[in-house]
Amino acid sequence: MNRKEASELSRRFKPEKTSIGKIYGCYVNSSKEVIAWLDESLTLMPQEEAQQYLAFLKKTLSGSIGRNLTDIVFSTEQVADSDEHRLLMALRDDSAEARQTFFQKVIENLDMGDENYLILCANEAYDVPRRSHDAAGDDSGDLAAEADQVFRYFICAICPVKDGKLALGYFSGENEFHNCLAKQIVGAPELGFLFPAFDNRATNLYNALFYSRRPDEMHYEFIEGIFRTDPAMTPAEQREAFEAILADTVDCSMDVIRAVHEQLSARVAEHEENRDEEPLTVSCGELISILTDCGIREEQLKDFRSGWEAHFGNAVLHPENIVDLRHFEVKTGDVTITVTPEESFLIETRAIDGKKYILIPADGGAELNGFAVKV
Repeated sequence: MNRKEASELSRRFKPEKTSIGKIYGCYVNSSKEVIAWLDESLTLMPQEEAQQYLAFLKKTLSGSIGRNLTDIVFSTEQVADSDEHRLLMALRDDSAEARQTFFQKVIENLDMGDENYLILCANEAYDVPRRSHDAAGDDSGDLAAEADQVFRYFICAICPVKDGKLALGYFSGENEFHNCLAKQIVGAPELGFLFPAFDNRATNLYNALFYSRRPDEMHYEFIEGIFRTDPAMTPAEQREAFEAILADTVDCSMDVIRAVHEQLSARVAEHEENRDEEPLTVSCGELISILTDCGIREEQLKDFRSGWEAHFGNAVLHPENIVDLRHFEVKTGDVTITVTPEESFLIETRAIDGKKYILIPADGGAELNGFAVKV
């Protein structure tokens, strides 16, 4: 799924737009015991409560594709005949028995530490409107009133529940303010998913869309227990692996790292400027092209490709997952030098009288703890 498809679904999570009839769930304590069950009609709730429930579910469609939102891909064998896919299909079909099985699987497999949590889920049948076309047959992007197809899906959000903070509250019977504790406050979802995926504005039973509030905490135990698939590497793991491949196979001079950083930054900027809804990715071949321009030798390029394939296979990665595009930082011993990426060209390395130095121009003056100093 791309950002546009996720946004199209998320816009429906308002009481006046959604066709969700009921909200289901259960409240689980840190000992994996169910404290309470939830089976509420959305239309019979006060509007404020309905909006809150929908906001929690909507949150699982937010964030960056490839970081907060990750595609879960099922094999052909899983779709054809597997317990995990049958369960997801039954959840999509609004089976009460399947929900009970699902809740139990979540409780058995999810590790939320010492936190209590709330499992929320819902079903919807979305009449997907057609996109209007102009006379030349080009897609204008406008949605026509007629439904082209129905997208039926199941959505789940898992929210931590914490004790509220002590605060002053008004007690009307006493006409006074006293300290009071708001208990059991439901927080924003920690994780969740949508099944099936809404790819090309249509049903894709081979994919689910998984949400993680913290990209580097994917809850692998949940992915393995519910989907039975190999989980994607977290952004932190991708960056660590990429840095290791680069360090082990290529002569990583300042110029080489700067070139990789600059070219990936330029691609991200161009992607944002064009407002492309498809997520930006970079392949092994594109990185080899960058390294070739830096003068890296052929044998090192082959080693880099072998390292990439060993860690990532044929996968393409998001540039922001493998390079910190917002910072340019040089560390040596106890000294750290940080500049904006646009000014990275100011830093250079040089050997003087047999010693290696990192140099920064000081033509514009310098300050020490806020005091202007002479150089």
